[in-house]
Amino acid sequence: MADLNSLLDDLAAESAELEALVAPLPPEQWARPTPAAGWTIAHQIGHLTWTDEVATLAATDARTGSTDFTELLTEAAPRIATFVDDAAALAAGAPVPELLQRWQDGRAVLAEALRAVPADAKVAWFGPPMRPGSMATARLMETWAHGQDVADALGIRREPTDRLRAVAHIGVRTRDFAYAVRELPPPADEFRVELTAPSGAQWSWGPADAAQRISGSALDFCLLVTQRRHPDDLALQATGKQAMEWLTIAQAFAGPPGTGREAGVFS
Repeated sequence: MADLNSLLDDLAAESAELEALVAPLPPEQWARPTPAAGWTIAHQIGHLTWTDEVATLAATDARTGSTDFTELLTEAAPRIATFVDDAAALAAGAPVPELLQRWQDGRAVLAEALRAVPADAKVAWFGPPMRPGSMATARLMETWAHGQDVADALGIRREPTDRLRAVAHIGVRTRDFAYAVRELPPPADEFRVELTAPSGAQWSWGPADAAQRISGSALDFCLLVTQRRHPDDLALQATGKQAMEWLTIAQAFAGPPGTGREAGVFS
């Protein structure tokens, strides 16, 4: 993957693209429902804002040795099932200008916090700990995915960019995680994933001679692993029983198994 600064540049660009969608909206439009059940556009931005702030907390811990993020997880344990939704709802309740400013400020603070983490240190998270570059990749993935929810709510088709490579990468890397959160044994062998980028470039992961294979557009693969589209609505090709199974459970984001989207909603 790209170095940290390049990933942070891509994260900033992805955030700016989403901001361009929401900033001109009148406050009442921030209450528009999105495809995520119970979440408005304000919830989507509130979630990104809160998650960026929590990621900053974790990154600061990795640099200083403090335990603020661990303490946050411990405090949240009794209500972990609703923890993320509650935080999004709380943030969404703020006046729109205040929420927008908080999101803008938090993004800048997070970038500096990740740059300050030693390259060989790991940042604690809701899933496995990760290097600063992987955390930037995860934030890029979430920003793109929640941006898709906003675009869908507004009836806008976004033009895909090669920033999707980071989203696809984390989608491939989280294959075994998708099995683990469902208490299923992961496949023993690596899969081959071959994707066509928005620019026309060819991206690939895994052994060239792997028996289990996924191919198609990078956009469709990213919509799959972020569960923004049902597998039946995507033009991905799977070779092998295990690869076909993975298409039904792929999940690039931390937390319990996602519920995805119904088939045919966006066709």
